[in-house]
Amino acid sequence: DIAHDLRNPLTVIGGYLESLKDGKLSPTPERFETIQAEVQHLERLVDDLRVLSLADAGEMTLHHQPVTPSDLLAKTASAYQHLARQRGVEIEVQVESSLPATLLDPERMEQVLGNLVSNALRYTPAGGKIQMSAEEKGDRLIILTQDTGSGIAPEDLPNIFERSYRG
Repeated sequence: DIAHDLRNPLTVIGGYLESLKDGKLSPTPERFETIQAEVQHLERLVDDLRVLSLADAGEMTLHHQPVTPSDLLAKTASAYQHLARQRGVEIEVQVESSLPATLLDPERMEQVLGNLVSNALRYTPAGGKIQMSAEEKGDRLIILTQDTGSGIAPEDLPNIFERSYRG
């Protein structure tokens, strides 16, 4: 839920700034790094809202370019590898090396895959696995993500593609 996500960074930033202003906290590099990280989090959320608005209005421009599925999945796995290790979760990529490059918007696909992997990390316990794969079926490229997490409750399945829905 975007409204919920916005409150947390604002609360953190506001709390730090108020405490620094009142002299309850002394300024330290670590505190400024925390504030900066929360500002960056807000910037990403605002950018996500901008993209959603453009998509809703049918005005989002996609920048198609040839990308190999193996490069796309490897880049996504690499971006989340550190967090996965911290949580004791394995990320595995399985892609047929012979899959040809496909025209797609790599930034948007990385965003989609990143959301899937981020959610999988949130719900996969230590010792679990997230698997990303790609395969060709006829003239289509199929990209799959699977994890050993708790899964989605059957009663929530009809709603998972509704914006901001959380089960």
